[in-house]
Amino acid sequence: MTTHKTNSMRALDAQKIPYQVFTFPPDVHSAAGVAEVVGLPARQVYKTLVVLRPQGKPMLIMIPGDRELDLKRVAKAVGEKKVRMASHNEAEKLTGLQVGGISALALLNRPFDVFIDRSATELSHVLVSAGARGINLRLAVPDLIRTTRARVIQATA
Repeated sequence: MTTHKTNSMRALDAQKIPYQVFTFPPDVHSAAGVAEVVGLPARQVYKTLVVLRPQGKPMLIMIPGDRELDLKRVAKAVGEKKVRMASHNEAEKLTGLQVGGISALALLNRPFDVFIDRSATELSHVLVSAGARGINLRLAVPDLIRTTRARVIQATA
């Protein structure tokens, strides 16, 4: 499978940030599915979820493939009473990307607040979507956090 350069790859190249490209069938939509196909533990494959506040910017929250988002913890971490997951359609409309290919790296300089689950700080590298289904990028956690300007929060139980 030949891989075209995605916007996220171009952004990383421009900042001279090293990454590895992992490709898989585009019908694999879950982080756990990606982990299985590429042979890595699900805790190293991060999914990017779109979460909405009552008012203000939508949020992109990166969490490990083997965990579930805890909306109460997220609300507390971002100073809101309540937040909710965007629906499939809302997520695609807000990001312009397909669910399964939503990536904070592909949405740099767009109006999103970006967060990453604290568990990422225990790992050296994680895989995240490149902004298209079927392509993930493996990069160092500090590079991911710096490039996306992600705030580290407790987003999972």
